[in-house]
Amino acid sequence: MALGKLKKIDLRTYWKHEAKDFSTWLAEPENLEMLSEEIGIDISSIKTEANVGRFSVDILAEEPNTGRKIIIENQLEKTNHDHLGKLITYASGIDADIIVWIVKDVLDEHKQAIDWLNENTNEALNFFIIKMALWQIGNSSFAPHFEIISKPNDWAKAVKASASNTQLSRTKLMQLDFWNKFKEYANRRRTKLHLRKTYPQQWYDISYGSSEAHICLTLYSQKNLIGCEIYIPDSKETYERFHSKKRLIEKELGMKLEWKELQEKKASRIRMFKNANLNNTNEWEKYFEWMITNAEKFKNTFSKYE
Repeated sequence: MALGKLKKIDLRTYWKHEAKDFSTWLAEPENLEMLSEEIGIDISSIKTEANVGRFSVDILAEEPNTGRKIIIENQLEKTNHDHLGKLITYASGIDADIIVWIVKDVLDEHKQAIDWLNENTNEALNFFIIKMALWQIGNSSFAPHFEIISKPNDWAKAVKASASNTQLSRTKLMQLDFWNKFKEYANRRRTKLHLRKTYPQQWYDISYGSSEAHICLTLYSQKNLIGCEIYIPDSKETYERFHSKKRLIEKELGMKLEWKELQEKKASRIRMFKNANLNNTNEWEKYFEWMITNAEKFKNTFSKYE
């Protein structure tokens, strides 16, 4: 079979107008999903051309599981000072946590500026520069491609944050290290799980396509446990639907689960645990394998009863 030759297509060939064409295209769920996979953050669009005082941001979005605000500024040209200024104006006006700048090309000065912002702001703020490209093989359809040029240095931010919170620093740094290595292991294993950005926290959320529930992996260092669960933030109907199929679900998984409706709270949980000494880093890969295996089982099983 003859091999084709990749050909780079000018962005304006397909998207004539930045706002009307490109922003509208990017705001479609399947296209935001491609961007989400590249940067490791779940993205749900709220509005295009959202007002920020006298200005408007191209796309206002949020991270579904946390509610963190995301702004996306598009520029189908080389980076410039005007758009850099807009990013900071929009971020402050909306109090955004995640700032994404999608461009055709990146000047070194602007990459340096974004790197500097990531290094000198607190752990809540995250800046990305994404280079956009269109590729074609022969007469095939154009294929979009996102490439990260600049991204947050999470480890450095966590170290900086821990300096002002020494009581929690050791645990938080261990959590971030665990999840970073978990993600690396999962990528090597080529899992089909949707892996998001890591944070120095006790849990790691994984979307499996439901708007009412998600998979949550957990670390309980004081109890020497790790966990895998279906977390339902605010839908007792979803919990009851799953619970009505409890026998079938547990039979398919080949295990008993702990079912926690938590009637006094909005959230519900369906979970399992494993004994784990998180201080022993030599055992981590064994824990990663357990988490991936069971998260994949949860995804395949619970998605049938949505």
